[in-house]
Amino acid sequence: MKERKIKKLSELKIMLNKLKKKKKKVVFTNGCFDLLHYGHIQYLKKAKALGDILVVGLNSDSSVKKLKGTGRPLVPEKERAEILSALEFVDYVTIFSEETPANLIRQVKPDILVKGGDYSLDEIVGRDFVQSCGGKVVTIPLVKGKSTTGLIRKIKNSLRRS
Repeated sequence: MKERKIKKLSELKIMLNKLKKKKKKVVFTNGCFDLLHYGHIQYLKKAKALGDILVVGLNSDSSVKKLKGTGRPLVPEKERAEILSALEFVDYVTIFSEETPANLIRQVKPDILVKGGDYSLDEIVGRDFVQSCGGKVVTIPLVKGKSTTGLIRKIKNSLRRS
C-alpha cells in the first residue's frame, strides 16, 4: 500500500528529518489551490524539479476565507488536499490555519522556498528564515491568463449569458 501523502505537521517533521539525513533536498511552497488549474500544475512541476521532495503547505478553509473573502474556498480543504496529493510530483501536503505560512516554514526548514512570480523576493514570507539557514528562495513565473480568480470570473460570465 502506498504511503499517504497528507500529513499532520508532527508526522511531516519526522518524515522530513529522515529524508534530510539521506541528503534529500526539500522544496516547500504554499497556497490555497482552490480550483486546481493548468497554471498550478505547471508551477508545482517546476517547484518539484528544484529538489527531491516537494512539500505543499495548504491554506485551511478558515485562512482562505480570511485571504480571499466570503464565498471562498469553493472546494473544502480535505478535498483540495486529496487533489494535490494525487499529483505524482507532490510528495507531501500539510494543512495550516494561520494567515501566513511563516510558522510552517520554520518547522519544515526547507532547502528551497518557492513562490509564484507575482511575488517579489522581499514579499515572500519565510525568505529571511530560509536564507539564514543557507537555503534558497525561488520565484516561478506564472502562466499568463491562468488563475483561480480568472476561472471564477469566466464561470460567472458564462452563467450570466446562459
